Amino acid sequence: MDEKQLSLLDDHEQADNGPVVCLGMTFKNDEERREYFRNELRKKLPELKKIEGFPIGDDEDIIALSDPPYYTACPNPWINDFIEEWEREKKEKYGRDENEEYHREPFATDVSEGKSDKLYKLHSYHTKVPHKAIARYILHYTKPGDIVLDGFAGSGMTGVATQLSSDREFIKSLGYRVEEDGKILDESNQYISEIGARKSILIDLSPTASLISSNYNHSINKNVFIKEAQEVMIKLKEKCSWMFQTSHGGDTKLIGYVNYTVWSEVFICPYCSKEFVFWNEAVDKEKMVVKDTFNCPNCQAKLSKKSIEKLTETYYDEGLKQITKQPKRVPVLINYSFNGERYDKTPDESDLELLKKIDQEPINEWYPTNLMMNKEGKWGDTWRAGTHLGITHVHHFFNKRTLKVMSEFYSLIRNKKYYFVFQNILRGSISYSTKMVKVNVPRLLSKGGIFSFGAVTGTLYIPSLNGERNLIDAIESKINSYIKYVNGNFQNNNVVVSTQSTGKLQQIKSESIDYVFVDPPFGSNLMYSELNFIYEGWMKVFTNNKTEAIINNEQNKTIIDYLELITQCFKEIFRVLKPGRWMTVEFSNSQSSVWNTIQEAIQKAGFIIANVSVLDKKQGSFKAVTSTTAVKQDLVISAYKPKTEHVEKMRQEQNTEESAWTFVRQHLEQLPVFIGHKGEAQIIAERTPRILFDRMVAYHVQNGLPVPISSAEFQAKVAQRFPMRDGMVFLESQVAEYDKKRTLVKEFVQMSLFVTDETSAIEWLRQQLLKKPQTRQDLHPNFMKEIQHIAKHEKLPELDDLLEQNFLKYEGDGPVPDQIASYLRRNYKDLRGLENDDPQLKEKAMNRWYVPDPNKQADLEKLREKALLREFEGYVEELSKSKKKLKQFRTEAIRAGFKKAWSEKDYETIVKVGARLPENVIQEDDKLLMYYDNAQIRLGM
Repeated sequence: MDEKQLSLLDDHEQADNGPVVCLGMTFKNDEERREYFRNELRKKLPELKKIEGFPIGDDEDIIALSDPPYYTACPNPWINDFIEEWEREKKEKYGRDENEEYHREPFATDVSEGKSDKLYKLHSYHTKVPHKAIARYILHYTKPGDIVLDGFAGSGMTGVATQLSSDREFIKSLGYRVEEDGKILDESNQYISEIGARKSILIDLSPTASLISSNYNHSINKNVFIKEAQEVMIKLKEKCSWMFQTSHGGDTKLIGYVNYTVWSEVFICPYCSKEFVFWNEAVDKEKMVVKDTFNCPNCQAKLSKKSIEKLTETYYDEGLKQITKQPKRVPVLINYSFNGERYDKTPDESDLELLKKIDQEPINEWYPTNLMMNKEGKWGDTWRAGTHLGITHVHHFFNKRTLKVMSEFYSLIRNKKYYFVFQNILRGSISYSTKMVKVNVPRLLSKGGIFSFGAVTGTLYIPSLNGERNLIDAIESKINSYIKYVNGNFQNNNVVVSTQSTGKLQQIKSESIDYVFVDPPFGSNLMYSELNFIYEGWMKVFTNNKTEAIINNEQNKTIIDYLELITQCFKEIFRVLKPGRWMTVEFSNSQSSVWNTIQEAIQKAGFIIANVSVLDKKQGSFKAVTSTTAVKQDLVISAYKPKTEHVEKMRQEQNTEESAWTFVRQHLEQLPVFIGHKGEAQIIAERTPRILFDRMVAYHVQNGLPVPISSAEFQAKVAQRFPMRDGMVFLESQVAEYDKKRTLVKEFVQMSLFVTDETSAIEWLRQQLLKKPQTRQDLHPNFMKEIQHIAKHEKLPELDDLLEQNFLKYEGDGPVPDQIASYLRRNYKDLRGLENDDPQLKEKAMNRWYVPDPNKQADLEKLREKALLREFEGYVEELSKSKKKLKQFRTEAIRAGFKKAWSEKDYETIVKVGARLPENVIQEDDKLLMYYDNAQIRLGM
């Protein structure tokens, strides 16, 4: 710690701030509050253990890690008590009524926020969403005092965003303006929200995550913490500094201080069986790169990383009290400081003797020796043969010197008041002190310095070149950062943290939450419990991963299991959210099957999706930047819980066409009326008849209601019942606002499309023809370019068939349709002012395809549906004669067949045909998955 921070201390030890009021009780100070609630937590543990996701660990370790009632390293029993207090505060402080009218359109603006914020970087965690990005959503959907839930809280950024909603400078940093009366305006002077802290409930299955959440969101007495930190660091340096000494210039009397050491694995040449150090042969010191191929120093054979084998050595593992075999590693470079200057050196004899002494000296204090994930050998999906050779227990991830420092630090913090803070500092410090820390060779050799290292995120990868940072420095640096950047103005009773599964939130009463922001686990992206296991070994409290919502081979969790687990979480979120309120789901996954599974889970829970937009976090993970199919930007799903009266009305209207129109009306109410920026407007996809129809069908199917209307009927009647503008559907109360804003823009920004199947091909043609009615010859070249990525199973109709079935062509009969005439007059000067039946205009319009008006579109839809059903019947007949799976087919025909079978309650046909489709097709198509999954449920499968 620096002198400025130490000067904050008085000569005597200070007590925690007091008096403290918590949940209606007054305590002398924070320490008394903490001990009272720890005792209460101890009494409640037997009942809490029955709650899903209760972590694995001894009672006293769980209690020691907790800071109740604000944060518990197990399910938090005081959540409803806080909710009641917060609701009272809403009325008393803000004059809010529980029956107040609420209306928000989805936050449809694409958001981009970087990760350079100092507070954001204070505590690292997997796939963090910047709090500045979350804050925009919170300000849009909530008012001061509202209660926000994050059921997959991770590092607790949602809590940070809710608390900073009362900070004027923070809100200004988002590009907003704060008026004297507290109103928040955007750059266009449009009202956004009001300044004032929101409340938040942060839930995570991982004890690691909940600990970080608490550290971010709960204030401490900094003077007391600094006093404790000073005591710890003095003793730690007394016990461990000798391990980081090195001679300067070969003179053993001149002692430098090690900043970091580079370690290299030793390999065996497959040709001559001689050993060699990877650093010496594979690293080109002049070009500052790791070579793809290099020569054996003994026989000169040409080698590559794949062709060589690691040299292993046996040693006595004092933690396991047995002989163990691990890859041999040797120090190859030491960076140290002497008289204020930094130097590099090759380890000399005295350095090697020191390391040998460290290896031989026993570690007297406790350290974790847990078997990785409690399995022999292959501990989980992050295990890789070769990479993890000999790595079977937690302590194997650390060099002996680092392990000794950690062990000493742990012994010094165990009985401190702020043990739970020190635990997080230990976790953050070892991020750059394990064998997983990779050396950035070009940066190391060109600049040197500690920032030449970096842990590869999202995996437990152990590189051949490893950087070992001086852990004493790392801990001190993390303490300094914590003191400097943690927000001392945060109110502890604004945020509640609980460690449990979101699949069962029995401590939260129904319809008590105002808004939900979640960034859930996505399929097999990250194995959270495996990645956190090393840190949780030091915490002595482990994730109970039985209900961890991931796809994982070792846990025997398939995408079907993932769907069930994540659906249960969304059902609980749906239960606790107030009707008419919103949920934002941040999504990051490169697989369409996982994307469809998430949508399926959201809709199965009862939510209605209203918008999908983009969140650019300005940083790719390890997988995102190396996978050619990875999603470069995260998607954000906006979904709402329908109001109770609408749900009841649709149930009363089931089996009648009116239930479809009731859905459409209430859905249109929730959608943005206009999206535009700088003279350009966007098509709102959710307002197009096709998407509206899909949403209506999905709602009815997911809620066990019959689909009351066909696609053709819907296309025809939607234009009769509602105003249409630019191919979009509006309520009468919305259309005037749209018309007014529409006059202020010159053009539309087309929706970006990636053509992979018949549906997207039709939509691509529709966009082309809306923009410019054109001939088949005009369309064909670009169409052929667009369909290069059609899925292998997709039997795509020819361009002529797609045009015939979905669009109209002008062939000279009668006047030129308005869709073509208006385009021609705009783009050809000599045609301006001509009537629609003028011969010159008719000649120019000849053989151009165009998008028909809704009534004619409905007729086309009927013909197309008949053709699709004929094709589906052919598939059913084919499958009745053969046991083989369908290899190529029109997905649209399968969809049409499933829809008809569903309306006729012929669930057996859906399941039989679905079982004969390639499994990836079902999982990657949201409509097929919806019918197939629900049909299985109806059949009791």
